[in-house]
Amino acid sequence: MPTRPDPILTVAQMRAAEQALIDAGASVESLMAMAGRGAADYAWRIAGRRPVTVLCGPGNNGGDGYVLAESLRQRGGAVSLIAPYEPATAAARAARAAYGGDVFPGSARPKGDVLVDCLFGSGLSRPLAPEIFALMADLAASHAYRIAVDMPSGIDSDGATPLNLGLPSFDCTLALGAWKFAHWLMPVAQMMGERRLVPIGVAPVPGAAHLVAKPELAPPPIDAHKYTRGLAVVVAGEMPGASLLSCQAATHGGAGYVKLLSSTPPTLRPPELVIDDAPLDQALADKRIGAVLVGPGMGRSPAMRERLQAVLRRDGPLALDADALALLLPEMLQTRSIPAVATPHEGELGALLAAYGIAETAKLPAARALARKSGMVIVAKGPDTIIAAPDGRVAIAHPAPSWLSVAGTGDVLAGLLVSRLATGAEPFIAACEAVWLHGEAARRAGPVFHAGELVTHIAAAYAVCL
Repeated sequence: MPTRPDPILTVAQMRAAEQALIDAGASVESLMAMAGRGAADYAWRIAGRRPVTVLCGPGNNGGDGYVLAESLRQRGGAVSLIAPYEPATAAARAARAAYGGDVFPGSARPKGDVLVDCLFGSGLSRPLAPEIFALMADLAASHAYRIAVDMPSGIDSDGATPLNLGLPSFDCTLALGAWKFAHWLMPVAQMMGERRLVPIGVAPVPGAAHLVAKPELAPPPIDAHKYTRGLAVVVAGEMPGASLLSCQAATHGGAGYVKLLSSTPPTLRPPELVIDDAPLDQALADKRIGAVLVGPGMGRSPAMRERLQAVLRRDGPLALDADALALLLPEMLQTRSIPAVATPHEGELGALLAAYGIAETAKLPAARALARKSGMVIVAKGPDTIIAAPDGRVAIAHPAPSWLSVAGTGDVLAGLLVSRLATGAEPFIAACEAVWLHGEAARRAGPVFHAGELVTHIAAAYAVCL
């Protein structure tokens, strides 16, 4: 993984990061100028000569708006600035004093093509007042294109929830300094439109969450062979199709050897796939195994629970998916020394939370709590995929194409995961790599694909990481 992935900061972490810049010699005014002009660069490219309406609030987010408006005005842009509040900070007052255009009150409804929301940034914790909500709604409805600076107004940044019902969506959101959780987590992530980051020099924050970044992979060394590249094993269950999909994905995920453990070999199978029909305990005793996947197509019968227990007796890199998560009991993991990686969708996540006695329902804190209590790396799948490790590390994936919402794509992700584990990647890193490759393969597959077609695009996704 890259050593400097994009951080995702809480409001408190962002304030501390800005204070660190000030302690190092920056001023609030200089940071405001950097943020406002950086946001203006994007707004200018989007708007060009079209008329722009900038909506400024009382705090420093409003100050960013004054800087942005003045930057557009100096470039020859047509700007109308609405300020329903007087500036409440020294930096915002200075930015307003430096603005050379007219300032309209909150009752104004100027005509424009592009709306720039600089009312409230990421620190908002209360709903918008009724008159301000009405102002936002009116302006959003009358402008064809909408830009939010830092955060659309009316959103709880840390909780990623709307503070008012019926908030307008935006075509572009310009995060200032660092990403915030609401930029990437549902339900509000869908309101952001295109997301761009305006840097202001924020230093890395120890322990911060981060976006899943493109992996840094490498070709096999010149003396590599199939076992040094990793033996990935998929344990078959009662329905062979899912495990075959996982095997096909695993062959493209970097492992040198993929084997299916099945007492009843499937009739149709890829010629390159090795089938081992030995008793499960015997097959799992192979010391060359790099990682094991169990769950796809498994079924939930008592016999399958015994099969899962046999897998869990082997203390090595392990991926748990699908039915394995439904059969899993907390006590089954107590003797493991290496964190397993679990890949629950929303329903499976809820069942695991109940099994571990975790009452949290919001996805991010739930995934964190489950990782901590279970000792597993949790890949909480969905339109916002969260990866949480027992040691507190958290990563959030860029949104993958919604075309992934088709049967079998989870089996593909599980196959990629066991392949990355088999190569020797640490569980949290392996999970991030698999999620990235899965999303990139979907982007390359285009619209309306099935899971088998998704597999054919993994190699191209892998190639861009070399």
